[in-house]
Amino acid sequence: MSETWQVYKFGGSSIGTPGRLPKVLDLVASAPKSLAVVVSAPGDTTDWLILCARSAESGNISQARRELGQAKELATTIARTVLGGPGQKGFKYDLDEILTPVERLLSGIELTRECSPRTLDSIISVGERISVAIVSRALSEKGVNAIAVDARDFVVTDATHGAATVDKNETSAKFATVSAKWGGTVPIITGFIGRTRDGHTTTLGRNGSDYTATLVAGLLKASAVTVWTDVLGVMTADPALVREAGPVDRLSYDEALELAYFGTRMFHPRTIIPLRECGAALVIRSTTQPEAPGTRIDATGNPDPNRPTCVTSLERLALIGVQSRRTGLSKPVGGRILAALGEAGVRVWMTTESTLGQSFSVVIPETDEQKAKQSIAEALVAEIQTGDLRIEPVLSPVTMVTLVGENMGRRPNVAGRFLNSIGSAGINVRALAQGASARSISCVVDADQTATAVRTVHGAFNLSHTEISVLLLGKGVVGGSLLKQIDQQNKTLGREHDVQIRLLGVGSSGGVLFDEHGLSTDKAVELQKSAVEEGKTVKDVISLLGKLARLPNPVLVDCSAAPGMEKVYLAAFDHGVNVVSANKQPLALPQAQRDGLLGQARKHFRAYHYETTVGAALPVIETLKNLVRTGDHVITIEGAFSGTLGYLCDQLAKGTPLSVAVRTARELGYTEPHPRDDLSGLDVARKAVILARELGLRLDLTDVGLKPFVPESFLKEDDPEQFMQSLTQLDAEVAARVTASKGQGKLPRYLARITPGAAGAKVTVGPVEVDSSHPAAALRGAEAFVAFHTERYKEYPMVVRGAGAGGAVTAAGVLADILRLAQNIRGRG
Repeated sequence: MSETWQVYKFGGSSIGTPGRLPKVLDLVASAPKSLAVVVSAPGDTTDWLILCARSAESGNISQARRELGQAKELATTIARTVLGGPGQKGFKYDLDEILTPVERLLSGIELTRECSPRTLDSIISVGERISVAIVSRALSEKGVNAIAVDARDFVVTDATHGAATVDKNETSAKFATVSAKWGGTVPIITGFIGRTRDGHTTTLGRNGSDYTATLVAGLLKASAVTVWTDVLGVMTADPALVREAGPVDRLSYDEALELAYFGTRMFHPRTIIPLRECGAALVIRSTTQPEAPGTRIDATGNPDPNRPTCVTSLERLALIGVQSRRTGLSKPVGGRILAALGEAGVRVWMTTESTLGQSFSVVIPETDEQKAKQSIAEALVAEIQTGDLRIEPVLSPVTMVTLVGENMGRRPNVAGRFLNSIGSAGINVRALAQGASARSISCVVDADQTATAVRTVHGAFNLSHTEISVLLLGKGVVGGSLLKQIDQQNKTLGREHDVQIRLLGVGSSGGVLFDEHGLSTDKAVELQKSAVEEGKTVKDVISLLGKLARLPNPVLVDCSAAPGMEKVYLAAFDHGVNVVSANKQPLALPQAQRDGLLGQARKHFRAYHYETTVGAALPVIETLKNLVRTGDHVITIEGAFSGTLGYLCDQLAKGTPLSVAVRTARELGYTEPHPRDDLSGLDVARKAVILARELGLRLDLTDVGLKPFVPESFLKEDDPEQFMQSLTQLDAEVAARVTASKGQGKLPRYLARITPGAAGAKVTVGPVEVDSSHPAAALRGAEAFVAFHTERYKEYPMVVRGAGAGGAVTAAGVLADILRLAQNIRGRG
């Protein structure tokens, strides 16, 4: 044929799902011609046909007829939606002609109590014939010159019923005769079925209709085959495991074959081979979203040769290993094991062998575990009896996770990044393999780690946006500001950084509102408040961590100042949940408890980011870590760690009474809910301890020389309003002291000082007077600063300075910690 053909293939869901068939007809009617269409059986028709055959075989002919009736009812229902009166009458004749032989076969099966593979093929072949009858008649009514074509008239196969092999030479010869009549028409062809040389109906097995479509494309020398289905294309991962998985734009034939070998159900290796031979493209598109481009598979593939394609996961497998107890075995072990498994009919998905052949392992279906062990034992019986070999305990169930991409072997560190991403998530790799083609790398992990492994690899190779699942504790000034910033920035984060933050829950002392489907960041606070009032919150945060852990890249974000949160953090690490915290209290616990907390995070390979616990959004902790990492020696750390107390000092220097300054600071959101918590100096002491411990000093809060901002007697008042009222008693005294200091050229400040030393570390926190040359003298408002005096920065200290208080500032630091976690997950950190 001289025309340039294309082939459309429609699956069972496109034909049999209510409302889909009219879209199919529109797609065919509007498609450029010349066009051939291959169709599958409607909906669940094939399953019903198999069931009716089995029911008849068991002697239950009434049940068999009911199941056949289901197939007939579905066909009649969908035909009614697309055919007029005459068309429905004609289709009823078609349906009777197709199903009457099946009814006779079922009666025969019931009598003999036997359904051979050949008989079963004859029964299940009618599903595709029903689809052809409906579609061809419906298109004719739309003015399309469609003709019904039974593929059995040209597809010649062997007699392997259920999985027949096509004889391409005979098929090609017959096709030339049949297709000669197609000029000016749209042939509607049955998928999945063929016929032996002696006339018996056969079926082509898994993906049989796709195979028919690609076979027809090859015979027509078509430019492309478009498989219309209910998904947007080949996905970067299983959407059930990776919510952010998306369709792949382009694939090469070889990548598609690799995916097919590793269990991608969308296509089978034999579907791709005819296309590669004739050069036609395979396009996967969605019937429900026909405007979407889908996935194109051709010889070129993705124009970016460095970009991996997707991550696959093959589950319900078992790993069997054989270990040698001595060197120099006379017979190679691997070949004998594979031969034994081949004879036993066990599918081997992956093999690994040590350099000298001392160990050999295979990955097989979990259901074949016992058969495989027995086959291996029989093949190696002599060496096992002498103790030279032993079969290791079987690991089951396991999952094989595979990263696939064209030309991956030409890009360095793919294997390293692959393994690093999995190892960083705390997942044990049980076996590893990379083929000579370098198009894929696979590893075996425990089954319960499947979702985490796939999500981690998917994120590390930037296959789509990295989704961060957040449970936020604390909806006050900082928590509320964080939600606003996430709401404002999420689109930009997705567009420019490939990161999406998804809010799953918001909690306060009244309980947690949690929704696995996500909460709107701009409405979450009000929704949580309503849930508290209605008694619909969860009181036990720990009980939600299991649900959170099952979601992509889970993070517990603590913007509260609540005590006892270390228990929640420990549980989060146990569940595989990361923690980002602005809460200082867990880090200021006694040294042993703090060490245990960080140790649990490391043990479970979870992130624990807490930059905001010392300097709000200022990079204080990270700066200190970098100084220490690069070998600098810290002499002294001095700082105004509290933006709140910095603000108060600035106001006092301007002549504002203490009581007025504290009330204003509270109104501005600078203080804790109870200003006493700031004026006690305990907050600064905690920050000093956190920073000192980052320096490697071992000390507790009780080791800090602490002098409060106001006399301790005032700190006993529990009511915030009464506390602020009581401060009026200090106004005159404090004002006089500040005036005297200013007369000497000094300013009031509240500083922490950390001095490591051979004789022991010294940490002091309290009010001081500084002269104009001191770094703290230049502070204004709620500014905070930290000065690092080190061997390298001895003459001029390294100073980190900026806003040190306020919900928006601290929230920005928390958001930065969340984004740092996201970048580390994506492999850029």
